[in-house]
Amino acid sequence: MPSLLLGSSLCLTTSSLFLFGLLSPAPAIAGDGIFDEMRFAATASISNGDKREDGVFPSITVFLDPLDADGAKDLGEKLLRPRIHAGAAVATSSEGANQVYGGLSWTFDVTKRFFVELGAGGTVHDGNLNADGTSGPKLGCRLLFREYAAAGVRFDDHWNLSATVEHASHAELCDGPNDGLTRAGLALGYTF
Repeated sequence: MPSLLLGSSLCLTTSSLFLFGLLSPAPAIAGDGIFDEMRFAATASISNGDKREDGVFPSITVFLDPLDADGAKDLGEKLLRPRIHAGAAVATSSEGANQVYGGLSWTFDVTKRFFVELGAGGTVHDGNLNADGTSGPKLGCRLLFREYAAAGVRFDDHWNLSATVEHASHAELCDGPNDGLTRAGLALGYTF
């Protein structure tokens, strides 16, 4: 297990460096309208009993907007032009699962300041797959579906804060247990 955690940490470190590498040329990419937003979050498990993960899960997510979702004029255009997100979450306890994830996101303005957001995609994790007598969720396979919902407020043209809830599971598409990962928390975002 320690070698798996070391390998996972190395993978997450590499992923983080890749994501930060995306950030370094941000002004050039933002000028092209592709790189849109970056969010830093902290979540915690909201599962009960043995399915609960201990600790906090810091994460970083970047949003790309190659379809110009920000320029969509109505609901139909908004649905057909999602943003793309990619990120990583790090476990702070041995019972938690590290994740690298990605997918599509749809943001809907309730008012100029308030928004709701939905996202769906996939995640790769290093959590326990099978019931082995330890606590924490048993996830059945390495690749899981991941979906999230958020409600947030914009402070100005750049900064926002959102409450999030996310879930990942294999939807009974692979053998083994399917406890899933369910977390909730807060995310601070910066839009370019």
